[in-house]
Amino acid sequence: MKRTYRHIALAALPLFIAFAAEGRTDQAEALAAARTLPDQVRQADSRFKDVAVALKEGYSPIPCTSGTDGGAMGIHYVNGTLINDEAIELGKPEAVMYEPGADGRLKLVAVEYITTKGPATLGGQLFSLTGAPNRYGLPAFYELHVWAWKDNPKGVFADMNPTVSCEHAHETHQ
Repeated sequence: MKRTYRHIALAALPLFIAFAAEGRTDQAEALAAARTLPDQVRQADSRFKDVAVALKEGYSPIPCTSGTDGGAMGIHYVNGTLINDEAIELGKPEAVMYEPGADGRLKLVAVEYITTKGPATLGGQLFSLTGAPNRYGLPAFYELHVWAWKDNPKGVFADMNPTVSCEHAHETHQ
């Protein structure tokens, strides 16, 4: 009896090896798919760490946005062409957000995806609806902030970040 099981096990070994190898491929695919949206955003948009890149790609600054309950979004550099095209693409956020520092430098903290077509999602994350009228003077739109470069205690997709400040925003930044 023992010999029979051993022969069966040895005969089945190539099948087990094949299944194990296939399982490793499935595991690698699962790990790649499990990357979080902030990780994907960091990878796709890290070029914006240099604000000169945003300017070169057609982004223009608007004043630093602070929250009524504290915190801020920072200075948005907005690309009107991308807003008007209505497409949502990971590597082409409609706005990139910078926190002005005491040293005069701008630090990339987040990106924002914007569309008027909705409900909208990116990477399985549902956008928030900003109705009209709004403080931006825009028609109703859907937006998704992704705090990919600065931790946000309110959540990675929250609008305002209590750890961001407009204190050092100067006219030269806006």
